[in-house]
Amino acid sequence: MLPVSINRPSRLMKILGGSCLLSGLIAAAGANAQSDNAFGIPSEKIPNPAANIVAAPGSRGQGWLGQGRSEVLARHGMVATSDPIAAEAGLEILRKGGNAIDAAVAAAAVLDVTSQNDTGIAGDLFALVWSAEDKKLYALNSAGWAPAAWTPEYFTEHLGVDRIPGLGVNAATVPGAISGYDALLTRFGTLGFQETFARAVQVAEEGWGQAERRHQDLTTVKTKLQNDADSNAVFLQDGEVPALYSIIRNPDLADALRLIQQQGRDAFYKGPIADAIVAKMQTDGGAMTHQDLAQFESEWIEPISTNYHGYDVFELPPPGQGFAALEMLNILEVCAPVHDLNLGALGPSNPDYWHFMVEAKKLAYSDLLAYNADPLFSDVPVEKLLSKSYAATLCGRIDMDLATAPSTTGGLDGGTIYLTTADRWGNMVSLIHSVFSVYGSGATIPPYGMMLHNRGVGFSLDSTHPNIVAPHKRPFHSIIAGFVMRNGEPLMTFGNMGGSVQPETHAQHMVNVIDNGMNMQMTTDAARFTHGQNSNVLSLELDLYSLVGRSLQAKGHTVRAVNGGSVGGYQGILFSRDPTMAEPVFTPQSISEDHPVNGVYRAGSDHRKDGAAVGW
Repeated sequence: MLPVSINRPSRLMKILGGSCLLSGLIAAAGANAQSDNAFGIPSEKIPNPAANIVAAPGSRGQGWLGQGRSEVLARHGMVATSDPIAAEAGLEILRKGGNAIDAAVAAAAVLDVTSQNDTGIAGDLFALVWSAEDKKLYALNSAGWAPAAWTPEYFTEHLGVDRIPGLGVNAATVPGAISGYDALLTRFGTLGFQETFARAVQVAEEGWGQAERRHQDLTTVKTKLQNDADSNAVFLQDGEVPALYSIIRNPDLADALRLIQQQGRDAFYKGPIADAIVAKMQTDGGAMTHQDLAQFESEWIEPISTNYHGYDVFELPPPGQGFAALEMLNILEVCAPVHDLNLGALGPSNPDYWHFMVEAKKLAYSDLLAYNADPLFSDVPVEKLLSKSYAATLCGRIDMDLATAPSTTGGLDGGTIYLTTADRWGNMVSLIHSVFSVYGSGATIPPYGMMLHNRGVGFSLDSTHPNIVAPHKRPFHSIIAGFVMRNGEPLMTFGNMGGSVQPETHAQHMVNVIDNGMNMQMTTDAARFTHGQNSNVLSLELDLYSLVGRSLQAKGHTVRAVNGGSVGGYQGILFSRDPTMAEPVFTPQSISEDHPVNGVYRAGSDHRKDGAAVGW
């Protein structure tokens, strides 16, 4: 290579044939060096510049080089959510003396503002709460019920449809989220709506930046939002999607949050917000009434669990789909020796590892789709389905050389937020909250700027199915939260937003951390699969497809490569106790108490969802 010095240009001129040519090249180089979208700033021609850049990803300098970032470690408290602003709102509460329950509500409320593509105060909520004072794990079901008018005939005869609509006011059951927040704060919190909603009100009023994922979600549902005048007014600008990185405001939603701060849950279920919901229903031909809203209450329930290789994994019971994750883990544990397999020894680069996981998923989801329903209306045989002896009866249905078709098909798509918190007293929260589809029903409640969810689509109109719609019944619910304990002590909170992918991804994370020894961040940075129970198509993230896709095709799987948008988004917190420290005595929380928990929290957050784990 010929050395070139800017201090001796004459040599280069001679080689290039003169100063005119050199000047032209320098000018051309200068003109072509700058991107039309410098600093990633969008333009009308290229609204998302990052999507057009071809570059190799960098790697870490230690550990697994594919891990995107280190775990976050902290002792006084931790919050992990799919939005850094929400995570910081929860952390702010912890620093001010609030506990993990207060922080969870504060973080979720901010997500209700910034993430109505996934969630909102007119959505539903489930949570698992470890109470350090009680040394017990509690479960909360705050899934709203069907309006009293909802019978199969209401849909087939009155509306003339053969399935529950996914759009409009007749897609929505009673929203359960605000009742859930109230139940959490009343039983375990130290603060109220005034303090925990403060940051959400400020963000809604002042505005926030439109990030890439939410911008894309808005783009995909623009027509859906245009078709509802109230949604068009709140979420679009002159009928168009707001530009990437633009400032978004929702002062109407700030008004709704202030009402809840002032009047509590009654503002939503009996007060002005209830009036607005019913008015929207009446205008658009919906069935929900004031009585449907006023009579609704959240339910404290018992979590369900199984033991996987010495660790107790907990999920929420029906109508959530958590038992499918536990059944899948049972199949993996019980059937591996039958097929002379060891997942830890095989590792995630081996095609047999993935084939076995996918076949176990098909079996667990077949039972999920056959039996899941509201246990207050139907007898769901959870105890039988979660027994190791039942898992043993399924081993023979797995052929390690050949992919099978699911015996029961079906499934629900949808979007969600999952978040988790932990505090310096040892309380931990695993919480999931959703409007289901991207921007829910597409119907916005004026004048409060909130999107109504579309959870009604979880019901069946099949008279032979336990999940058939009925008045004040709760539908099949896709959202679940996870928790891990060992020897009666809390160990890990985790969840993976993303509709039907949740049980299969919960199982994958447990295999990652228990069988493969992955840390809290590595388990989410590792590639995942998702399998369509209806289509029987196996989707692998791009690098995983390159690694094992052909081998799995050879076993009879229909395989496709997908990006991370297909496998949901994870958050997780692990508690590592310091064995040299004595068990702390639980004392009432106050701002003056700043001692840390007797150990350290370790957290991870999914890069697929723009999330953040933050601690102090």
